Amino acid sequence: MSLEHVTAKNAPAPGGSYSHGVVANGFLYTCGMGPVDPATGKIVEGGVREQTIQTLKNLKAILDEKKTDFSKVVKVTAHLQDVNRDFKEYDAAYREFFKAPFPVRTTVGSDLINILVEIDLVVAL
Repeated sequence: MSLEHVTAKNAPAPGGSYSHGVVANGFLYTCGMGPVDPATGKIVEGGVREQTIQTLKNLKAILDEKKTDFSKVVKVTAHLQDVNRDFKEYDAAYREFFKAPFPVRTTVGSDLINILVEIDLVVAL
């Protein structure tokens, strides 16, 4: 099996030892992306809505590198710092990027460092 590592020039630089994405067996697996503005390197201001929008824009930059889009996403995993408080706003922002029929999705509460949301994708190429 061959692997292709993906670096998206319009996404924030990885904050650790990981790739933006890896292509394997016809699927693109993205890293867990957060709400960092790639132009400033800072977390966007606002609540979970603003952070979800920025996170999905960052993931779009990875999709753009492989010339694909959100319609090809088969699986979304989302981590929210406070699921009970933030799910409704998160889901509304999510719907601005994903249309029916929606990909499968897992949304969990996680101990996130200084952010409200982190999302990763599995995309059919």
